[in-house]
Amino acid sequence: MRRVYRTITPYTGYWRPGEDYLYQIIEAIRGKVEDYDTVAVSEKAVSTALGNIVDESVIEPSLTARLLARYWMRYAWGYIFGPLCRLRTTTIQHLRDYPLEEGSAHKQVALEQAGFLQALLFGSEGGIDGSNLPYSYVSLPLVNASQTAQQIRRRIESTLGKDVAVIMVDTDSTYSIGSFHFTPRPNPIKGIHSTGGFLAYLAGRLLHTKRRATPVAHVGSRMNTEDALELAKIANKARGFGAGKTVWDMAEAFRVPITDVTWEMLTTNAHRPIVIVKTSYNRKR
Repeated sequence: MRRVYRTITPYTGYWRPGEDYLYQIIEAIRGKVEDYDTVAVSEKAVSTALGNIVDESVIEPSLTARLLARYWMRYAWGYIFGPLCRLRTTTIQHLRDYPLEEGSAHKQVALEQAGFLQALLFGSEGGIDGSNLPYSYVSLPLVNASQTAQQIRRRIESTLGKDVAVIMVDTDSTYSIGSFHFTPRPNPIKGIHSTGGFLAYLAGRLLHTKRRATPVAHVGSRMNTEDALELAKIANKARGFGAGKTVWDMAEAFRVPITDVTWEMLTTNAHRPIVIVKTSYNRKR
């Protein structure tokens, strides 16, 4: 038997801090979800709705953060690791022109929230992400993703009467070599090793690994690590990247500097933080 996945990606609009995301999820999937479906939810969208964000414009960078922004990002990433990891040409150019003031503040947040090895990454340090957020805001990863996923599952069951699984997904990559899975970001699901920050990213990019989005929580059904990773990949592909995959992509889409994107601009883009994944089986021929 071969698994066949079908996805439904309802449009919910952009979730600002304070958004009733449980209500939004229920209304988005009402009439579309069935028993035994998997509801995949963007960790970042939930984190933003919960107000789990930081305004980097008020952060005072340390000397270490300033050195990382000026030298590590512009030269180590711009001329060594960026090309070595086969980053996009446009991304490499952005790294060579890494903004010193905004970048220093961002590195300070990374140092405080995630530690030195995470701060050495060129983006999404420790799951910290500024894409699809306005001004100088960045979102932080959830510290209780499993509890949040369970809350979503219970609301779906109590309101819609549907028995579903819920998986929370982050766009950061998990790398797989055979049955061994590892990721730079903290707190993935059990079965994915989180260690090394920058070193894990470098190993994942340089070795012949399979790259998929990272599941950070899964509740409601039995699922092994490989199946969770496949579901995360499918959901991530179906959802897309909203206003942009990176802060630079987002700013270019709106034709403004990276800290001039507004809440209003973001609401004009199609945001789909929820994906319903339906699984069926076909006989192998």
